[in-house]
Amino acid sequence: MTTEEIVRSVPKVLLHDHLDGGLRPQTIIELANDIKYNKLPTKDPGELGEWFHRGANKGNLVEYLQGFEHTCAVMQTKESLERVAYEMMEDMKKDGVCYVETRFAPVFHTSKGLYHEDVVSAVLNGLEKGRKDFGVGYGLILCGMRNMKNTLEIAELAVNFKNKGVVGFDLAGEEGGYPPKKHIEAFQFIQRANFNITIHAGEAFGKESIWQAIQWCGAHRIGHATHLKEDFVFDDNGNIAGFGDLAQYVLDKRIPLEICLLSNVHTGAIDKIENHPFGILFKEKFRVTINTDDRLMSDTTMTKEFMMAIEFFGLSLDDIEKITINSMKSAFIPYKKRLDFIYKTIKPGYQAMREKLLSLKSTRTNEEAVHKL
Repeated sequence: MTTEEIVRSVPKVLLHDHLDGGLRPQTIIELANDIKYNKLPTKDPGELGEWFHRGANKGNLVEYLQGFEHTCAVMQTKESLERVAYEMMEDMKKDGVCYVETRFAPVFHTSKGLYHEDVVSAVLNGLEKGRKDFGVGYGLILCGMRNMKNTLEIAELAVNFKNKGVVGFDLAGEEGGYPPKKHIEAFQFIQRANFNITIHAGEAFGKESIWQAIQWCGAHRIGHATHLKEDFVFDDNGNIAGFGDLAQYVLDKRIPLEICLLSNVHTGAIDKIENHPFGILFKEKFRVTINTDDRLMSDTTMTKEFMMAIEFFGLSLDDIEKITINSMKSAFIPYKKRLDFIYKTIKPGYQAMREKLLSLKSTRTNEEAVHKL
């Protein structure tokens, strides 16, 4: 039995986490007081957390995104950005995450006069302080927004901070009506810079969005990819019989999929967790990773996401280790650093847990034997 305590204790890797979707309610209230922001629905931390979760759990992406108005509003100074990034690293430590890639859109943090460079530098300062204090590795991904025309500018910003903590470029925001190929110039710039691309695709729109992200824009990873299920082929009994060209390509090329179970229910990408394509994707050996997406909005952690996977898809401790290693293999940091995490942190962490469980089992067996005597 893999318990919540075990899952929290073992090393985990998080690749899809939004910085502005993971603030602590208490921090939002304090930052709002600092800047005299008076639009929060409540100043009680417990009630505020519930409000964010209730607002996000509406079953569609557009309403899910509305809570970000408040989190972005209180992240408009260097100090607030640094604090949020630092606290995120502390929260990762508490959740047993050994490496995290967090992402955000700098364009949403300039309303009080900060330049994009100021915004990114402040976040990186917070992440680096967090790394030193909590021992968690990190990478920062900059998001361009699908409904804006400045994505090339953000791509250039990402490349300017390459080797300074920024590890990649993402396209985020509402999918419908904003196909990835409209931002082809930004992606070509990233490719020419030998840099990393992940794209939100197949979350609120069909498999065509995933196809465009990969074949037009050169995505190295796909965020969500829930609608890849449209390319599955089933037999008359509802069992998997094969894959269409796109799903087969994703499988063959080992393109990592950034799966976010709870978030996909909250945004309406799926109706309930047991119907999530994760189960098939994992069973058929796609390179799946488990992620939080927005910890505040979805009231989640990596521990909680894995517990969902255990409950609904029967994952074992070995499966969790396999997914964690897959995640680390798929991280946007240099190869040798990835290997260091795998062989110095992840594998030893799971081995230690197995030995601990074996020892407990042995002790229990001995106690039972003595009791019988």
